[in-house]
Amino acid sequence: MRSDAQPYRHVTDESEIEDFKELLRTDIREARALRSPRRRAEAGQALADVIETIPEVAKARCISLYASRPGEPDMSWLLDRLAARGVRVLLPVLGAGLQRDWAEYAGADDLLQRAPGRPPEPGSPTLGPEALAQADVVIAPALAIDTRGTRLGQGGGWYDRALEYLPPGVRVIGVVYPEELYDAEVRPLPREPHDHLVDAVATPQEWHELVIRPKTA
Repeated sequence: MRSDAQPYRHVTDESEIEDFKELLRTDIREARALRSPRRRAEAGQALADVIETIPEVAKARCISLYASRPGEPDMSWLLDRLAARGVRVLLPVLGAGLQRDWAEYAGADDLLQRAPGRPPEPGSPTLGPEALAQADVVIAPALAIDTRGTRLGQGGGWYDRALEYLPPGVRVIGVVYPEELYDAEVRPLPREPHDHLVDAVATPQEWHELVIRPKTA
């Protein structure tokens, strides 16, 4: 698997994991901020094409997805394509602190950014954190992913906790730009015990299996 050269700092044996993660997040957010709206839109369209070829996505009837926050690849194309083919789409709803919840996607007009920096959220009724158990596949945001499935998130631990409700065998697909995919043999991302691995990664160029888990009946 080829990974584009990352313009970001390297972890060293002397690095404190949390300090390094925060520095890396800053680097990646700054690099993402340099992308124009046109490039983000192009990445979002290409990602929709790639993600729809993933077998679990192609056959899913219920998918956990997310609405993009500034800097992230634009997921609006994928949201609308899934909705158009009748897929039930669950989007995160962020409560106070680390409270986790989900609501159904009811169209772009229903999405609202409730606070600066937060992703847009649906206005439809919330379903509770256990609603994630209804998803056939989860598509999760990330700032970086390595080839062993380690995911660098935004730092709040929201997805790591939310995914505790996911039944065994349901696959998690992380989404990043190509240069945010790290070769774990050369530049592994730091991992902590609470970090939830992703099973596959999708970029605007292609997707790859990362962690092969046993299938459940």
